[in-house]
Parts: sequence; C-alpha cells; structure tokens
Amino acid sequence: MESSDPSSAAVSKTQEISVPPVEGVAGGGTSYGWVDGGLQGSHLGSSVIDPTKVHSADLLHVWSMPSTANVSQQEAPRPLEHVNLLAARNERESFQIALRPKVSWASSGIAGPVQIQCTDLCSSSGGRLVVGQSITLRRVVPILGVPDALVPIDPSSPQINLLPGETTAVWVSLNVPCGQEPGLYEGEICITAVRTDSDSKADSLPKSERYQLYKELKTCLGITESRDHSSSEEMILRLSSTSTTLRRMLVLPAFQDCHENNGLGDMMDEDVMNNVAVRVKLSLTVWDFTLPLTPSLPAVFGISETVIEDRFCLEHGTKGWYDALDHHFRWLLQYRISPFFCRWGDSMRILAYTCPWPADHPKANEYYSDPRLAAYAVPYAPILSCTDAAKNSLRREVEILKTEAHWSKAYFYLWDEPLNMEQYEVIRNISNELRTYTPDVRILTTYYAGPSGSELAPSTFEAFAKVPNVLRPHTQIFCTSEWVLGTREDLVKDIIAELRPDLGEEWWTYVCMGPSDPQPNWHLGMRGTQHRAVMWRAWKEGGTGFLYWGTNCYEKAMIPSAEICFRRGLPPGDGVLFYPGEVFSSSKEPVASLRLERILSGMQDIEYLNLYSSKHGREEALALLEKTGAYLGPDRYAHDHGPVDVMRGEVYRTCRS
Repeated sequence: MESSDPSSAAVSKTQEISVPPVEGVAGGGTSYGWVDGGLQGSHLGSSVIDPTKVHSADLLHVWSMPSTANVSQQEAPRPLEHVNLLAARNERESFQIALRPKVSWASSGIAGPVQIQCTDLCSSSGGRLVVGQSITLRRVVPILGVPDALVPIDPSSPQINLLPGETTAVWVSLNVPCGQEPGLYEGEICITAVRTDSDSKADSLPKSERYQLYKELKTCLGITESRDHSSSEEMILRLSSTSTTLRRMLVLPAFQDCHENNGLGDMMDEDVMNNVAVRVKLSLTVWDFTLPLTPSLPAVFGISETVIEDRFCLEHGTKGWYDALDHHFRWLLQYRISPFFCRWGDSMRILAYTCPWPADHPKANEYYSDPRLAAYAVPYAPILSCTDAAKNSLRREVEILKTEAHWSKAYFYLWDEPLNMEQYEVIRNISNELRTYTPDVRILTTYYAGPSGSELAPSTFEAFAKVPNVLRPHTQIFCTSEWVLGTREDLVKDIIAELRPDLGEEWWTYVCMGPSDPQPNWHLGMRGTQHRAVMWRAWKEGGTGFLYWGTNCYEKAMIPSAEICFRRGLPPGDGVLFYPGEVFSSSKEPVASLRLERILSGMQDIEYLNLYSSKHGREEALALLEKTGAYLGPDRYAHDHGPVDVMRGEVYRTCRS
C-alpha cells in the first residue's frame, strides 16, 4: 500500500509473510484454543455477548494488509492503520482487510458474523468511486489450506462468518475508470460484529403477538381479494376497511419503538451499528496518467475448451457452448491478458483460437477489434482434421483477416514444445502452406530444448539457443521457457543474439511446471511478490510477449459445482488461475485467484516502468527496479510489499508533470 503522501517513497512496515504448507488442512494451530495475546482477563466475561451493545474493537482484531500478502488462517494481528493507495486511471489497485475474533459472540459453532460496509470514495471536487461498480469486496478462501480463491461478497448482504482462532481476509479492489478525475478520494470501511440469525430469533415476538399479527394480516388479505362483479362502492369500502386494519396493526406493541422514533427505527439501528463499528479510513490518490487500453506486453493465456465442455455439460458448437466461451473470454479481458481457447491433440499438437466464430461472423470483428486484446490466435483447423473443407475454411479465414487493421495482432500457435526433427518438419510444412496465403504470417513456437536427433551445437543450452536457425523462416515468435534460464540472466543475451529482428522475429517467454521456488512463478503457496515478479522478470529481460498454457486446466469433472482438483503430476495451482463460481455459490461468474489478481498487478507495473522509461530511458528504469529493491534478478526480489510502493511512488513523483 502506498505512503499517505504519494510523492514520498516511504517504506512499508509489512513484515515477511509466512507461507503455509501447500498440502494443508483448513484450521489447525490456534483453532484448537485461544492463544491470542491480550485476551486473558477480558472485561467481557463469559456471559453471552450482545454485539449491538459492545464496540466491535472489543470483539475482533481488524488490520490491513497489502495485496502481495498471503494472509494465512494463523496470521497474527497487527495495528490498524489508515490505508493509503495510489492508482492511475484504468488501473485496479487492491489491498486486504484481515479479521480475527478475540472472543465468540455467537451461540453456534462460529465466533460470530461481521458486516462489512464500504462507503463511496469522494474527492473535494465532486468526483466519486461508487461501491459495487468501482469498489468490490471479495472473501479470500483457502485452497488446500493456502489463501487463493476470491469469492464475491454480496453488496446487498455484506456479511461473513468468522471462526474461532482463525484469521479471515477480505480482498478490496478499487477500479479507476479511464475518465476519472484526478485527485484525492477518501472514504471508509466499517466492520461491525452482528448477531446471528439464531440469536435474532431468540429476540423475536412472543407467540401471542405473532398470532395477533397473523390474524390481522389474514383479515387484510381477505378484504382485498377481488370478487367478481364487485361494484366501485364495494371496492371503496374494502379499501377503507383495510386501511383501518393496517392502522390498528401499527399501534401494536411490536411496533412501539418505531412509533416512538417517528418511523426512524431502521435509521436508529444503523446509527447504533455505526457507533460500535471498527472504521478503516481509506484514501486513494488518482493521478493524471491513464494505463493504455491495449497492454504494452501481449500476454496470451489459454482456456481449455474441453474442460468447459465437460464441467458444464455442453455440446461443442451449441448456443450454450458459444455463450460459455464468450463469457470466459470477456471476463478474462479485465486482467490485461489476451485469452485464447485451446484443444490438445496428439504429440502436443494444439488447436489455438481466440474467437469461436469464423472471420466473416459479426462477432469476429468485435473480438479482434477489441482494444484490450493485444494479440489473437488464428485457428489452424487442419491440425485436427486435414480435409479439403478444413483447408478451404482456413484459406478463407486468412483472406478475410489479413485485410483488417488488426491483422498485425494475429499469430498461429501450432505445436507446444516440439522435441524432435520430425515435429519441426511438421511446423515447416504448415508454415509453407500458410505463407502461400500471406507472406506476413506470424507463427509462435514454444520450446525448452533443441530438437533431439540433430547436431546443432555441442552443449544442450547451445542447441537450445540455435533453434531459430532451424525454424527460420517458419517461426516468427520464438517463445522459450524461463525454466531453461534458471537464475542466469546473462543467458538471455545468447538467445537474443540468434534472432533476426529485421525479419520480424520476436522473443517471448513462458512459465509452466517450472521454474520453481525461489524463482517467480504462479504456483499455489508462493509469495505474493513471487507471483507479481513474473512480469517484472519478463520486462527486465526484454521479452516482447508472454504465454501461459492454461487458466482452467483442473482435473476433469462433469458438474459445475464439483470440487476443484489440481492435475496430478503438476505443482498445485499450475494451469489454474480461476475457479467456477458454482463451486462456492449459486453464481455462474468465474472466481479469480489471488494469483490472477497479482498477474494483473504485474501487467500494470509494466506500464509504470514503460512510462518511466519514456521519461528517463530504459537504463534508468532498470536501475529503478534495482535501487528500490523490487527486483534485481530471478532469485533476488522483494519478499515484502514495501519496495513495490517505493517503485510506484517514484514513478508518480518523477513522471506526473
């Protein structure tokens, strides 16, 4: 989180986060008893607590944490401080509110429920960021004991339950629209301990009063029910009688408090609630810089169409199938990534496509022209069925797309990690076919080794670096695994030296199973800065694009609400960046992971670094990463959030004029 003065680079007080084991059980530790300091001898005693009569600060700890913190269920309380954030326009900035009960105020097995209310953020000039639109609240839910899933909190009923001896986190996101007026925006979040439904029922009306209300309401219903051929005079009499009955109900003892308060009972209840609430002051500085709609770094992420088909029981090509793909595509665009759908064939052949509809469909131009899309995959249909019909369809697809302004964003992704000369030959043959349609076709090939059975170079890495010489001119985007580099950034120079930018060749990178800790990746249980640093690394090494193989590649399931299981043989979280909403509630909206939000933050950091480069030069921007301690190398980067704020604050300070 930013310093209260955005122009000053104050180092955050956030301590290094202790990451729980990946294979864990929710709870445990302090869940077996009260071991929080300062609770012994509490003046609250052991009687049943009415949270409406006790300040919530006496019932629970509340404190804020940055978006890079993994707030475990055993997280220890910290002092509550004012939250100060900095964001550009068209940027999302997030932080967390941590909650931990001191005592129980519920009669059930939970410690008690809390209500979380956020005000709109307002500026002195009249600007406003509205709750539910620009401000969203999500509960952090553990996956395998690790905080990861961000389940939306219903704005109409923003209430969650706390468990004894466990810390719960709420993820707060502030989305700044492109046209937002710059300035300081202020508001607050109120956290209030409330009674459970069962506790409320204990204070319900006596049976005699409930029976009287029932009789009166039934009488009203009988009077107002329509009868055939009723005259207007009879209807007037009915309405008059109903009015008399309702007035009699309003003076019943059950409504006495409301009567005494002149009908302001609800308002008075809200005032009482606010008087006992813990208030978190929130300030956001929106500065006069807008992140570009089109990301500077194309980041293409795969969505498995077969996983969607299986889990949601959809038949390929039906309306439900198109609707599901469209929904996933549009949802993922908000994360500054360029989604593509994929279906895997034998030997790592891949059908990759960004738009489910053919190029001559009205939807296609809507997809390809979207300014948030930095790159798109064109389907090579013959990869699955090498028929004349498939080839004719492909030719027509290319002929239509190459006449459009967005053709410069197009690429073909044909084969994932080819391993031998036979597979390389297939790529060459397909390339020759595509080049007869248009000479400026771009083909992306991922690889982590040189082809077996070739004598490219004496060493394994040298053979890897020489791959462009084998695939030229049949690949234009050479996409290599960060795993190969290890912690040796100097090897990047050897890779780039083999490329021909004059022929339009680019170098992209990707992560998958590797690299592993301590290098940046998106595995479950890694540090938050480790997740965010994937994009810092891509920018520092000079890649011009990034690829990630899968966002929804969990184990096969046949119903939407089935438990999420990560694929065997892969590190937990690998290939899974969001979850089906049906796993957590009745909502069909996908549920983002903390890791996906941190990817967005990393993509936004790239825009900050590019802005700094445009003002001071790339070498100075590289120096900024190092001197702030945010990122020095694949095994040397910030373990807490402080340097991230320092880096962003420095960009704000030196580039805002």
